[in-house]
Amino acid sequence: MFEVDLTDLRPMQPVFDRLYEKRDQIKNSRPIPASALAKIREGLALEWTYNSNSIEGNTLSLRETQLVLQEGITISGKSLREHFEAHNHEKAIQYLYGLVSPDYAMRSIDILSLHGLVLRSIEDDFAGRIRDAGVRIVGANFTPPNARKVPDLLDELIGFTNENPLGLNDILLATVFHHRLVWIHPFFDGNGRTVRLAMNLLLMRAGFPPAIILKNDRQKYYEALNQANRGSYQKLGVLMAQALERSLNIYLNALPGYEYEYEPIVRIVEEPEVPYGQEYVSLLARQGKIDAYKEGNVWYTTREAVKDYMENRKRKRS
Repeated sequence: MFEVDLTDLRPMQPVFDRLYEKRDQIKNSRPIPASALAKIREGLALEWTYNSNSIEGNTLSLRETQLVLQEGITISGKSLREHFEAHNHEKAIQYLYGLVSPDYAMRSIDILSLHGLVLRSIEDDFAGRIRDAGVRIVGANFTPPNARKVPDLLDELIGFTNENPLGLNDILLATVFHHRLVWIHPFFDGNGRTVRLAMNLLLMRAGFPPAIILKNDRQKYYEALNQANRGSYQKLGVLMAQALERSLNIYLNALPGYEYEYEPIVRIVEEPEVPYGQEYVSLLARQGKIDAYKEGNVWYTTREAVKDYMENRKRKRS
């Protein structure tokens, strides 16, 4: 069994507690009206498809992805592959939702099936098949393992994930699974999209919405994976938590009577009672120290989150 050192993630326990509280708040507020739930899922699926494909180089914009998926429109100047990537990812999400249940256990056949859907009509010779030769990843600080080792490494990871011998919470378990599957790099192509789909099985079976890594965080994401290769999960854990919190907030904001209002940080720091500048509060958001999420390049938080941070800091000093 491979070793995992997560000591640098211990300070994140308050963040994990907050994410579980939000999940439970959504659970306790159910049933969410079916029409609202369908709209949220449709919107998240669109964003998930757009961002995951964009990370891998697909040039369809969010609006173009929507036109392809929801209107059946062919976008002039975009390749056939890019259109297939959009349709395929949507089909893979539908397949994933069909797998999710509270007692779901990770299976290699499900990972292979997700990969088969991701590469359908693009690389049919490789779709749903483990690689049988070596690969190199441009910009990565590691070389994926020899192809002969991949089946055993994949089985080992699945065993670790299902047994959870370290007693990791759902978010940490998904984070470790995410990195380790990227490191194994079981396929010739389509690894990133497949990994981001499969790791959400672990979150969604626990009642969380999908965590969507944003295109704007692409470089941060790759650096977080490189740091995990060196043994530090801190950056990847923060990025995963932020992605998950953003999705949780989308659900919470749809609940009747939800009390918190998220605003751009630049607006909140204008208030006289906030003694911090935009740069400092944005740093707190990036580090996961306050309840915040990102839309495009803009960070959003609540006045209550900044106030709680101020009060906690005051208590620690006294």
